[in-house]
Amino acid sequence: MNLGRGSGTLGGAALVVGLGFVGSRLLGVVRNMVISGLFGTGPELDAYFAAFRLPDIVFQLLAGAALASAFIPTLSSYFSTRGPEEGWRLASAILNLTFLATLVICGLAYLLAPWLVPLTVPGFSPAQKELTVALTRVMLLSPLLFSVSGIVSGILHVRYHFLLPAVAPMVYNLSIIAGGWLLARPLGVGSLAVGVVVGSALYLLVQVPALLKMGMVYRPLLSTSHPGVREVGRLMLPRVLGLAAVQVNFLITTIFASGLASGSLAALSYAWALMMMPLGVFGMSISTAVFPRLAEQAAVEGREVVGSTVAASLRLIIFFSLPASIGLLLLREPVVALLFQRGLFGAQSTQATAWALLFYSLGLFGHSMLEILTRGFYALKDTATPLALAAVSMVVNLALALTLMPLLSHGGLALSLSLATIMEAFLSLYLLQRRLVGLVDRRLMTSVARSGVASGAMALVLLALLQGRPGGWPVPGDALLLVAIGVSVGSIIYLVTTYIAGSEELRVVQAKVMARWLQVSN
Repeated sequence: MNLGRGSGTLGGAALVVGLGFVGSRLLGVVRNMVISGLFGTGPELDAYFAAFRLPDIVFQLLAGAALASAFIPTLSSYFSTRGPEEGWRLASAILNLTFLATLVICGLAYLLAPWLVPLTVPGFSPAQKELTVALTRVMLLSPLLFSVSGIVSGILHVRYHFLLPAVAPMVYNLSIIAGGWLLARPLGVGSLAVGVVVGSALYLLVQVPALLKMGMVYRPLLSTSHPGVREVGRLMLPRVLGLAAVQVNFLITTIFASGLASGSLAALSYAWALMMMPLGVFGMSISTAVFPRLAEQAAVEGREVVGSTVAASLRLIIFFSLPASIGLLLLREPVVALLFQRGLFGAQSTQATAWALLFYSLGLFGHSMLEILTRGFYALKDTATPLALAAVSMVVNLALALTLMPLLSHGGLALSLSLATIMEAFLSLYLLQRRLVGLVDRRLMTSVARSGVASGAMALVLLALLQGRPGGWPVPGDALLLVAIGVSVGSIIYLVTTYIAGSEELRVVQAKVMARWLQVSN
C-alpha cells in the first residue's frame, strides 16, 4: 500500500513514527520514574497533575488534534490540487491565526486562573488549590508554544516528513526529567512545571530545521477570508466540540478524584501514562503515519481506496493492541513496582496505581481503534460524526463514573472511561462502515479471530506464570524477572500462535521490518 512521497509506504512511515513513539514513551516512563521517586503519590503531585487540565484544554481546543484533523486534509488538498504556493499561503495564515488566538486565550486563562482552577479540584485543600493555580499559570506558556509546533508538525506530516516530529516529544520528556533532577530541591514540584515550559519550547525548535529545509515560504497573513482558512474553520468547529467532550471526560476524572483519598489523581495519572505507551506505539503511530495519505486519497483517488487503507491500518492496530491490552492487564502490578516503586513511591502507591491500570488496560484496544477510525472520518472531511459519538461517550462516562466510583474508588473512574471508549469505538466502526463499504469484511473478522485466539493462549500462559508471584513487591528487583519473563514468553506465544494461524498482519510486519533493515544496512 503506497503512501506516496517521503517515507514511501505505510510500513515505512509507521516504523519511523512508531520508533519515535517508542522513544518518547520510554522517556515518558523514565520521566515518571523520576517524578515518582521524588514526589510519590502525595498531595503536591496531585496538584501538579491537576494543573495540566486548563493548559491542556486551551491547547487541545485551539491547536491540538482539533486543528490537525481539519488542517492536514485541507493543506494536503491544497498542495495536491493547487500547488506549493497556495499551500504555503494557507499554512502561513493558519499558523498566524492559531498563535494569535492562543495568545489571547492563554492571557485570559492566566488572569482567571484563581477562579477557574478551583472549580476543577473542589475536593482539594486550600493549600493544594493555591499550588494548583500557581502551577497552572506557569504551564499556560506551554500551549502558546505548542500552538506553533502543532502547526509545524502538521505541515511536516503533509509533506511526508515524520522524523523530527517523532523526535520532538523525546526532547520534551528529557526537559521534564532534567527539571525534576536539577531543580526539585529548590523549587519542589514547580521544577516539573519549569521542565514542561522549557520542553515545549524545545519541541518547537527541534522541528524548525526540517521546515527550513523543505523551503517553506512564510507570509505574515491574518486573513480570515481565505477560502482554505474558512474550510479549516468549518471542519474544525465540530472537532472542537468533540474534543471539548473528551476534555470533559478528563475533567470528570479530576473533579471526582480530588475528593478521594490523597494520591488518587496521581495514581490515575501514572496508570494512564502506562496505558498510553502501547497506545502511542501501536495505535497513534500507525494512525499518524497514514493520516496524510488518507487525506490525499480522499482528495484524489476516492472512497474505495480510503476504505482499503483504513481497513489495513485497523487490522494492524488490532493485531498489536489486543495482546498489549491483555498483557498490561495481567502484568500490571509487577510493571508498576518495577518502574515506580522507589523513593517516596511505596507499596501502597504501587497498589493504587495498579488498581487504576487494571481498568485502564481494558480500554486500550478501544482507544487504539478510535485513533484510525476517527481519522477515517476526518479524511472524508466529516468531523460532525466523531463529535456526536464523543458527546455520547461523555454522557456514558459520567453516568458510569457516578455509578462505579462508590464501588471501586478511583478504579471506577478508570473503568467508566474504558467502557465509554469501547462503546465509542464500536459505534465509530459501524458508522464508518456505512461510508466506506468493505471496512468490516471477512479479512477483518478473520484477523480479529486470530489475534483473539493468540491473545487467549498468551493470557493462559501468563496466568500460570503469575500463580507463583509474591504477595507484594517490596523492591523493584522482585518484579524485574517476572516482567522480563512475562513479556518475553507472552510475546513468543502470541507471535508463534499467530504464525501458525497464518496471520496476514504478521507477514506484513515481517516484510516491512526486513525491507527497512535492508534499506538501513545498504
